[in-house]
Amino acid sequence: MNNSERNKNQGSGKGLGSGGGRGRNKGGGFGVGGFCVCANCGEKTPHQQGVKCTSLKCSKCGHTMVREELLNK
Repeated sequence: MNNSERNKNQGSGKGLGSGGGRGRNKGGGFGVGGFCVCANCGEKTPHQQGVKCTSLKCSKCGHTMVREELLNK
């Protein structure tokens, strides 16, 4: 195969494959802001950048917190 034949079969060259390189959540995180919510009792706390909600425990009942956007799906 010569160079011109090889170039016809090449894509955009980004190397992202058929998945588009978006990873989880179809494009990444939920951004800055929002709330961490207890799925057990509904207690809310403001989300802190760089801290995963799932690493927090509810101050009222001790249950693991989740990102508000995940509860609304």
